[in-house]
Amino acid sequence: MSQQDAPTSNEASSPPGDRLQEIGFILVPGFALMSFASASEPFRAANHLAGRALYRLRYFGETEGRVVSSSGAEIPTEGLPRERGRLHIVFVCAGGEPTGWDKPAIHAALRRLARFGVRIGGISGGPYLMAAAGLLADRAFTVHWEYAGATVEAFPDARLTSARYVADADRLTCGGGVAPLDMAYTLMAERMGAAFARRVSDWFLHTAVSAADDPQRASTAERYGVHHPALLTVIETMEKTVEAPLGRQAMARLAAVSARHLDRLFLDKRGLSFSAQYRAIRLAHGRRLLRQSPLRIGEIATACGFSSAAHFSRSYRSHFGCSPSAER
Repeated sequence: MSQQDAPTSNEASSPPGDRLQEIGFILVPGFALMSFASASEPFRAANHLAGRALYRLRYFGETEGRVVSSSGAEIPTEGLPRERGRLHIVFVCAGGEPTGWDKPAIHAALRRLARFGVRIGGISGGPYLMAAAGLLADRAFTVHWEYAGATVEAFPDARLTSARYVADADRLTCGGGVAPLDMAYTLMAERMGAAFARRVSDWFLHTAVSAADDPQRASTAERYGVHHPALLTVIETMEKTVEAPLGRQAMARLAAVSARHLDRLFLDKRGLSFSAQYRAIRLAHGRRLLRQSPLRIGEIATACGFSSAAHFSRSYRSHFGCSPSAER
């Protein structure tokens, strides 16, 4: 840190809540506007409610200019930071498809800021770029559930969780959507106390603050519209075993019912067979990998538990009405 960037003697001796913190956002074209707003607006509201500047927000792009969000909104940006300055945390925000996240300049900027001691964060698809920059080795982290499959395929040794947000020392990752509101509550409570953080949450009508390790998605019962415990056990297992599907008899034993009764449950509660449900889950996973990963179609077929690329392609066309290559 240069002398001009160092805190003044007054700043160094003042309580943490009185010091101005700079929060930076590196925006990748196509970033999710909802996630970005959920992450940035709480800090603006904190300044308003405190009646003084607690936080200064800065926005960065690969070059100075504007970065376009997923909805077409444009955010004016500085070029990527070369020095730490007064930056306290820098979040990288990404949306769209991982195939568009090959950003060597951003990877280098993240590594540089980390060496300077800046806390590095990622929002929505941002943790994927952090992993690509080598900043999440041996760190627990999360990413938006839509990108989880592509992240595991790209970084097989990753310590990926399904939490809403994860703080692991100087790394902070968040699934995006509205979860940054929960993350901001925690950051502000650490700095300003829980009462002030609650005022900020109330400002956004955010009355139920979720814990960091709360799930990102609705429960299996809510997503599939079923409540039978045996059926829930089987569907949850299906989602966890797409690469190595279990047989009908093994699933029935897991749910403590007969195979015939399991068939009846699927037909009565879901309107389709055990095999059809399993295939739909595996093909949905394959669709995400086709859109988000650079894996070859044969590799995706294997990752979804199909015996060959041809078998995967036939099933895919029958289910989605187009071939895997056309989807890609």
